[in-house]
Amino acid sequence: MNNPQLPLGLALRDSARFESFFPGQNQEAVSSLQAAAQGTGESLVYLTAPAGLGKTHLLQAACHVAGESGRRSGYLPLAELRQVATAVFDGLEQLELVCLDDVDAVAGEPLWEHALFDLFNRLRDAGRTLLVTASQRPDAAGFKLPDLASRLGWGASYVLKPMAEADIMAALAYRARARGLELPLETAQFLLRRFPRDLPTLFALFDTLDLASLVEQRRLTVPFVKSVLDGNP
Repeated sequence: MNNPQLPLGLALRDSARFESFFPGQNQEAVSSLQAAAQGTGESLVYLTAPAGLGKTHLLQAACHVAGESGRRSGYLPLAELRQVATAVFDGLEQLELVCLDDVDAVAGEPLWEHALFDLFNRLRDAGRTLLVTASQRPDAAGFKLPDLASRLGWGASYVLKPMAEADIMAALAYRARARGLELPLETAQFLLRRFPRDLPTLFALFDTLDLASLVEQRRLTVPFVKSVLDGNP
C-alpha cells in the first residue's frame, strides 16, 4: 500500500502466507479469510484471539493473497499506530482490501473511534473488504461509540481456538516441510519443553534454526539445536 502518511517498517513479512499457517481447529476461519482476500467471501470478517495465535500472520497472508488476485490491499497494526494521527485512515477506501490488526488498541479513544467509524462507512459504501482482529468481541472490546461496536459485529465473526501440544508440533513440522526440512519428533518435543508455546516465538526460533541448518548443512537433531541455542554450533 502506497500511503506516505504511514511510518516505515510496516512491510508485510514474506513468510506470512496461508500455506505456512497450520489451521488446526481453525480451518473455517482461515478459509473465510482466504475467500474475503480474493473478493469472493464476506465483506467484513472479525477475528478474535489472544496474542500468540497467529492473528497478524493471517491478516498479512490475506494481503499477500489479495495482491496475487490483483487487488490492492493495506495492513495497519493499530497497536503500533495509535500514536500516529488518524489521518492514516485517509483514502483507504481506494483499496479493495483493508486489514486492521488489534483494532481494540484504540478502543475508548474518541478521535480514533470516530475515525474508525467513518472509515467503516466509507469502505462499506465503496464495496470494499475489511478484515479486523482484536483480543475481544466488538461488544466486549471497550468501544465507547455504540454504533462502531454494532457495525463491527455485522460481518462474519470467528474466535481462533488455541492449539493443543500435538497441534503445535504438527504446525512446526508443517513449517519445516514447507522449507524442505525434516523436524524429528524428539526435536519438536525439546523445543516445547524449553520455550513458550506461542507460535510467533516458536516460528521465530525455527527461522534461526533453519538458517543455522542451511549454513552448517546439519539436520535438526536435538544436539545440533541445543548447540545453536547455546551459541556453539
